[in-house]
Amino acid sequence: MNYLLIKILVMKNKVSFFKRIVFLLLVGLGGVLFAQKSHKKSYLIEYEALENQKLLIKDGDKDAVKNYNQLIQKADSLFTLGSFSVVHKTGVPPSKSKHDYMSIGPYWWPNPETANGLPYIRKDGEKNPETRNNFTDYVEKDNFLVAIKTLTKAYYFSDQKKYADKVLELINAWFLEDATKMNPNLNYGQYIPGISEGRCFGIIEFGGITEVIKFLELAKDRNLLAKKTEKGMFNWFTAYSTWLQNSKLGKEEATRKNNHATHYDLQLLNILIYLNKTAQVKEYLSTITKARIFSQIEPDGSQPLELARTKSFSYSVMNLHAFLELAILGKKVDVNLWDEESKDGRSIKKGYQYMLPYVTKEKEWEFQQIKDRKNSEEKLIRDLQYISNNFKEYSFDKILQQIHQKK
Repeated sequence: MNYLLIKILVMKNKVSFFKRIVFLLLVGLGGVLFAQKSHKKSYLIEYEALENQKLLIKDGDKDAVKNYNQLIQKADSLFTLGSFSVVHKTGVPPSKSKHDYMSIGPYWWPNPETANGLPYIRKDGEKNPETRNNFTDYVEKDNFLVAIKTLTKAYYFSDQKKYADKVLELINAWFLEDATKMNPNLNYGQYIPGISEGRCFGIIEFGGITEVIKFLELAKDRNLLAKKTEKGMFNWFTAYSTWLQNSKLGKEEATRKNNHATHYDLQLLNILIYLNKTAQVKEYLSTITKARIFSQIEPDGSQPLELARTKSFSYSVMNLHAFLELAILGKKVDVNLWDEESKDGRSIKKGYQYMLPYVTKEKEWEFQQIKDRKNSEEKLIRDLQYISNNFKEYSFDKILQQIHQKK
């Protein structure tokens, strides 16, 4: 019976069938090899997800091919640009060195009550355009990280080395070359004119640095990473992780009570995974991150400090997503955060359950949300789908079915 079934499937679509068989064998072999060295190192890059998407592209899936063509077009456009660097900003940090990253708190505006606009005043949820231009490093940093992500995917899906070579060029310029490198600190992140030279809240701006790590893992696996670059990046991340854990601003961010602390954990632990400090990551997740879940999420699943924001729905989803990323990281090092629950019922799962009736429109959101929440709703739905597929949490499937039927 099994033989006949396989024969029928092969007759139906031989090429697609054998592609998937080979893929499953490779994944299985990869799993064995990974198991053999898992006690030594964990990885951030998700090869299985990338390979699944690559198979869809090769099989001619309409949406996958469309997205791939758009990706390649975007990646190709990056060859017309030079490198990105912190020295390109027009402003100068208090250190007088353009090699130090600098940004202005996004919700701070000139003071209308003073002649020089100082000190700036806060308008929560309203971004000051002045904080998003070339006076600071914020836009340059964002463009750099988007370029890394785009080119990494273009390389993986196309197997064209030119995309990987471009990523290496960009990484060397941002981190390692003497004339353009960034110093491994965020001492002047999210400063406020007239109030402070730098704040701990600037650390969250570097969450996307994980994309650099994923490429470095891929490049090393493909023998594309020069020893000099590998050593240089290891040293840079070592110095930066030391700053995160020991500087005044790093210590302040680690003690925040809201999403900033969650994202601090995620950024730090991703870097420590890259630095092969698995034992430290396991201990941190099992203690500090676990405590954050119980302190930030109420027994009913609400997050009071995120609900207090002017974009309360968006911030609630953003913080839950960061906790989900930490749970994903936990799986890599055998720490089960998804099933962690306090005696009075606080958990990541409860946080997602709290949001469900607002996505299905069974309830109206009663907290302030000054911006459109469509993107946040879509992000929440993607999270639920991921949770169902990867954490075997099927309690969300009925809700997902309802949502998809309404579309």
